[in-house]
Amino acid sequence: MAGSKEIRNKIKSVQSTRKITKAMEMVAASKMKKAQERMRASRPYLMRAFQIAMHIAKANTEYRHPFLARRDEVRRVGAIVVTTDKGLCGGLNTNVLRLVTQRHKEWRAAGLEVDYVVIGGRGQGFLQRLGANIVSSVVQLGDRPQIDRLVGAVKVLLDKYVEGTVDEVHIYYTTFINTMRQEARHGLMLPIPEEFQAPTGEIKATEIAAGSWDYIYEPDARELLDGMLRRYAEALVFQMVNENAASEQSARMVAMKAASDNAEDIIEELQLIYNKSRQAAITKELAEIVGGAAAV
Repeated sequence: MAGSKEIRNKIKSVQSTRKITKAMEMVAASKMKKAQERMRASRPYLMRAFQIAMHIAKANTEYRHPFLARRDEVRRVGAIVVTTDKGLCGGLNTNVLRLVTQRHKEWRAAGLEVDYVVIGGRGQGFLQRLGANIVSSVVQLGDRPQIDRLVGAVKVLLDKYVEGTVDEVHIYYTTFINTMRQEARHGLMLPIPEEFQAPTGEIKATEIAAGSWDYIYEPDARELLDGMLRRYAEALVFQMVNENAASEQSARMVAMKAASDNAEDIIEELQLIYNKSRQAAITKELAEIVGGAAAV
């Protein structure tokens, strides 16, 4: 059995760790509410943007935007991976990176080349170790992500898709369900699919009111559609980053609470061991005293 001094040092060490995890839990709880408000505020904008994109896809225009056209053959794909910059948030990053790894192996087995855009330091480090081709990245977005920092990185893949270098663009992200549940997801971003798995449920093109979506374009269809559909793609990535931020704070709060509770249990066990060790030492001293007195 370890000595009393060693046990006391272990207790102090665990108590220090508990103070840190408790503080991180409180900080994450305070940030979580604001992150959830930003995430919920941007959801309606994305839903409306998707509906407009579907209306445009059904419209009879003289110009068919590349974002709406499927390629006959897929030779190269692009993927946007959204992760966190920091750790200590449970299995949040592990779950989404597991999806990335699985699909990466499938693409490589099919002979497809993959270009990655990484948002978040954890994903960047993982894909670098994987040996993946990272064409752009954004890290250190902070607690309040700004869309202007995302536009440049996302534009790299959008331009590649328009040029025909990339035939599909996928996105990997973590969506916020509730404080205790966050779900890793994968979706097709380009060409714009006929159904979209939104955080609030799945939206299908068949659910959008049917009609003759004939519009009058000013100044012309090409310029207007290019701007609108690019804004939709950027809004989609920004929403996924907000979803990931809300998920990160919730997962960190839950993880730090679990760590604090475990530290409390360890302290109780160590305190019990310490009391037993001290009692054994006292009993041993009394036995030596009694034995010495009897010998005299």
